[in-house]
Amino acid sequence: MSNNKDWIPKSREGRYNQAKQSMTYLSVSANLTRMGLTGFLPWITESLRPAYEAFAEAFEDWKNPAERTPIKTAALKTAESAFIPLYRHLYMGMLKENPLVTDADLMAMGMPERNAGKRRQASVPDTSPVASVKLPEPGIVEIHFRDGAVDSSSRAKPAGVHGAEIAWTVSDTPPAGWSQLEHSSFDTASPFRLAFEGDRRGRRLYFALRWENTRGEKGPWSEIRYTVIP
Repeated sequence: MSNNKDWIPKSREGRYNQAKQSMTYLSVSANLTRMGLTGFLPWITESLRPAYEAFAEAFEDWKNPAERTPIKTAALKTAESAFIPLYRHLYMGMLKENPLVTDADLMAMGMPERNAGKRRQASVPDTSPVASVKLPEPGIVEIHFRDGAVDSSSRAKPAGVHGAEIAWTVSDTPPAGWSQLEHSSFDTASPFRLAFEGDRRGRRLYFALRWENTRGEKGPWSEIRYTVIP
């Protein structure tokens, strides 16, 4: 990881997904013991986890665009501001220089590997995700994505890729370019799911995807596609 790259994703969806991955890994007591973190358990359970749970609750309440309000956005910003400094301390103060924590542990938590100068860093993605759409129920759109270099039944991502950025917009006219896809989300695992209500159903959802590696570097956008919101 380069010193001028932030290891925390820029998008709220990306930050939430990364934090969820980390906290799920830390909820396994065997992982805490093996990484020598049992002495920090009071801090994890009394400070870090409550802050994460407040962030997660606020995010889940905010994530549906059809139900989003300024109050929910403000609540999410407050919860996120309380959690992120603790989350940074977890990585920088307890994990990154801890000899009992392996690169495999860090990657399992969605965090970057150590830059030891010996491992080959993840390259910038040079392909874009292959996407398909499923409409499982009214108002729900699922965007499934995968590496086009592997079998179509696989959900694998290219080597060194952390996840996919999904840009999207609901519009009656085709966007002229990627910059007109006004919403940006991030997902580490397929599928990406959107929920719509009211007058958005029956309208066109335009979207495009691109890979992002473990250092936050992005690949090229896919073509802009659309589906009709059921």
